[in-house]
Amino acid sequence: MSTISITTYDRRTLRRPAVAPVRLTRRGRLVLVLAVIAALAVGAVVLGSSTVATDEAGVVPATRVVTVQEGQTLWQIAAEANPEGDVRDTVDDIMRMNSLPSAGDLQLGSDLAVPVYR
Repeated sequence: MSTISITTYDRRTLRRPAVAPVRLTRRGRLVLVLAVIAALAVGAVVLGSSTVATDEAGVVPATRVVTVQEGQTLWQIAAEANPEGDVRDTVDDIMRMNSLPSAGDLQLGSDLAVPVYR
């Protein structure tokens, strides 16, 4: 024979324990801020740098020197240098190689290093 026990509860007597709000002292806030700053610094060091210093020399891309003629634009120079490739990428390469802030900063008679595309 089995026995079933039924217990009834009054909802008023079943209360959740009151949860006290978290209060941080001045020292606790300081520790929390320093812990966040330390975690960010560690993350920046671990994930931030993708440059590796080695003893090997880097590969120098083949270039040729082009003198800017009157009326010539960087886009024209890039199209002549890489007729098969994307002109936008070629313009970007030329600007990076010559430290040009924008494509419109060409001066008449200046020499530009232009990569050689094969």
